[in-house]
Amino acid sequence: MAAPAPAPPAPARPPQAPPRRGDGALAALFIGPALLGFLVFLLWPTLRGVYLSFTRYNLLTPAEWVGLDNYRRMADDPIFWNSLRVTLTYVVINIGVQTAAALCIAVLMQRLTTSALLRSVVLTPYLVSNVVAGVVFLWILDTQLGIGNEILGALGFDRIPFLAGQEWVIPSVALINVWRHVGYTALLLFAGLQAIPGEMYEAARMDGAGEIRMFRRISLPLLRPVLAVVLIMTVIGSFQVFDTVAVATSGPGGPANASNVLQLYIYDSAFGRFQFGYASAMSVALLAVLSVITIIQYRVTRAGETDLA
Repeated sequence: MAAPAPAPPAPARPPQAPPRRGDGALAALFIGPALLGFLVFLLWPTLRGVYLSFTRYNLLTPAEWVGLDNYRRMADDPIFWNSLRVTLTYVVINIGVQTAAALCIAVLMQRLTTSALLRSVVLTPYLVSNVVAGVVFLWILDTQLGIGNEILGALGFDRIPFLAGQEWVIPSVALINVWRHVGYTALLLFAGLQAIPGEMYEAARMDGAGEIRMFRRISLPLLRPVLAVVLIMTVIGSFQVFDTVAVATSGPGGPANASNVLQLYIYDSAFGRFQFGYASAMSVALLAVLSVITIIQYRVTRAGETDLA
């Protein structure tokens, strides 16, 4: 019996070209501006702020080291805790409404139309700055002269102090920012939906699944990594709300501190009262809170994993 023929040798891998001498310099040329901006505008201010949080500093005299006094003051400050509560209320309303609305818009764009014009229209509010949006809605929602209350009056309803009432101001500001950001969030989710293979929907449709069932069993589970990243981004952005509140509400934090979000209180402490050490301590506390929330969100939602094969 003849011996089996030997297996053919594996093809040799083509030799890799050695890195050229100019590659490192070219990489440094591209990375340099971004790295410089990171060091100057992000890392250094962060380190400087951490240092100032342990000092008493008012711009007029040298910083005086006070240790943990600013953090003890913050723990006993009722305005700080009220600002944190107001900020959390805003975040819950903004994230809840914005995510639900953006998800509905993204699914409708995916299932009903692929028009680029419609996507442009959806994104239009995002092109408006927060200050302009705050001023426009300040006119629209004014209790006496706003067109919104004029419409309510014409329909027989009482006028509502949207931006002047303690129970209305934060929901109103949250919905203003929902109007501005929902299109951008919807486009991010729409991009995630586009990555889901269409064959899955075709197979589910052949099995008799309807749109709602396909959304629950296909779209939502496979959209989880994108949705998780979007939630992390929107939560961080919501905690940093400032300009809409400063422009649209009646006075800084009004009425009666009902809209005194944490960023506004930090700004007022630093540039209104020149208590830069205390303001820095609150900023560091906010950074710690956002870091913990981000880590928890990332782990709970498994943002780095995907169910797509």
